[in-house]
Amino acid sequence: MSKAKLGGRFTFPGTSLTVHRIGYGAMQLAGPGVWGPPKDPDGAVAVLREAVAAGVNHIDTSDYYGPHVTNRIIRQALGPYPAGLVIVTKLGGRRPPDKSWQPAISPEELTAGVHDNLRNLGLEALDVVNYRVMGSGHGPEEGSIAAQVTVLADLRRKGLIRHIGISNATPAQVAEARTIVDIVSVQNNYNLAHRDDDEMIVDLAKAGIAYVPFFPLGGFTPLQSATLSSVAERLGATPMQVALAWLLHRSPNILLIPGTSSVVHLRENLAAGQLTLSPETLAELDGIAAEPVPD
Repeated sequence: MSKAKLGGRFTFPGTSLTVHRIGYGAMQLAGPGVWGPPKDPDGAVAVLREAVAAGVNHIDTSDYYGPHVTNRIIRQALGPYPAGLVIVTKLGGRRPPDKSWQPAISPEELTAGVHDNLRNLGLEALDVVNYRVMGSGHGPEEGSIAAQVTVLADLRRKGLIRHIGISNATPAQVAEARTIVDIVSVQNNYNLAHRDDDEMIVDLAKAGIAYVPFFPLGGFTPLQSATLSSVAERLGATPMQVALAWLLHRSPNILLIPGTSSVVHLRENLAAGQLTLSPETLAELDGIAAEPVPD
């Protein structure tokens, strides 16, 4: 895999952090349901090492994955970390013993979350921390996030956080956060079929702010489209590779963090950066958002 083929490069605004546009999301390194250790710990380590060897220098994680599991695997696999590796983590959630996903948004919980991430990753400061707004299910929900962003801004002034992003946020919440502190990235649910953030992506691109889709391949309901399958067959690629390539073509500020626990699937995801989509093909794929959702 040519490192130059990982979708090009992007520099987070106001920072010295430059990453390849195809990164890696570590959520799937934990056990089933993002809980407990993986069934194959050695395999998890191998995926991370393969990703970095292929040129990936942007890893997305959180200490509430597991909880604590993925960060410890990242440290085991990659520490001491290679120069230029950017680890992005997130705060705002916790995993109690019943395995549910609960908000953790008080100043005390956010501060403790930063220290958990620092300890388990083995870092003195976190490159980028996303405040994950715990909305309704996997979607955003309106409401002020000023108190939480202010806590992160204070932790940044103390040197524990270098840069701040927002996740699962509405345009109003992004705008509110930007009045408090410089925001370097927004991480929301977005893919070929789920395009609520089209306008936001354009606005963020004008400001040079990264947009990082979670569920780029559909998440718990993988993308299914006859159009996508037809285009993939025509290009000699997999549907998921085409879906990732479409995101790279969609806007230059989009960064990808597809996750997998398989080296084979990792290589397939990274190869999406080598796909070139013609204007006609892009127009064909754009129409998927208007297709009826399969039963």
